[in-house]
Amino acid sequence: MVLQTADSALDERDQRLIAALQCDGRLTAERAGEVLAMSPRTVHRRWQALIADGTCRVIAPHARHDSVGALFLRIRVLGGKLDALTAALAARSDVPFIDVSASGDEILAVSWTLPGTRDHLVFRDLPATRAVTSVAADTVLHVFAEASDWRHAVLSDAERAALTPVLPPGAAPAGMADDIDRGILAVLEEDARTPAAAVALRTGHPDSTVRRRIARLTENGRLLTQVVVDPKRLGLLIDANIMVRVAPARLDTVGRTLAEHPAVHGAFATTGPSNLHIAIWVRDLEHLYRFITQDLGSLGVDGAETVIVGHAVKRPGKGPGGRVG
Repeated sequence: MVLQTADSALDERDQRLIAALQCDGRLTAERAGEVLAMSPRTVHRRWQALIADGTCRVIAPHARHDSVGALFLRIRVLGGKLDALTAALAARSDVPFIDVSASGDEILAVSWTLPGTRDHLVFRDLPATRAVTSVAADTVLHVFAEASDWRHAVLSDAERAALTPVLPPGAAPAGMADDIDRGILAVLEEDARTPAAAVALRTGHPDSTVRRRIARLTENGRLLTQVVVDPKRLGLLIDANIMVRVAPARLDTVGRTLAEHPAVHGAFATTGPSNLHIAIWVRDLEHLYRFITQDLGSLGVDGAETVIVGHAVKRPGKGPGGRVG
């Protein structure tokens, strides 16, 4: 049985409106209303309410440079020391993700690091902490899917396609951002729906320049948006990390297949005893069981270890305690 209930889940209309923003974080109310058969006034009013009360946010997280890699950390902690250690990790800018297991004795985190270097956090800081009993660090080798790619499965394929911007043929490559682009992206980072006029006011650039630059940043893939929302408000009560062992010859196929699964909001090839790390959101324990036995089972994986997340301490776009805001 799941102790939490779905009583706080949003109604279907609001869930569909949030899913529409996942397709395009700067989507207009007029376009959303046209595709979802709602009045633009209703769309605008509900979006305003959902964002104003902190139910969701639309952010534009900066893409990290290719030279920066990531480590998945599994940190075993002595009882009574968990809160202090998670607070210390949360204060670090190089640790963007922190989850605590439902059992309360393990921290799962992501740390940015330079590939091939002797990471100070792993080799010096954590081992020197008396609260830590063990640390495992696996390097991310390939990203199949991450949180910004996840789409809540409440829209039809046709609706999602209609709401997702299509890059024009021959769109310019990303290239290097200049000071104007960086200033615009900095304004949009915490609120990707900031109107162009407000961005122009804050950056000191002409409105026409800002509108043109935002369009170009979108077309060349530099302006990527992400909706931050508590999955429980979408009726997804179980947050779990699954460490999977896959035969090397099948790793790419299995990773790509799972990246397309509607429950998966993260899929990464890694070093370590398990070579595929999967993060999922599902409705309840029965759906988790089905995912493991049927979805993973049908792919012929060699093994899987599941850790249910009890508390999301830090994730992009979320404040202390995992709250949106």
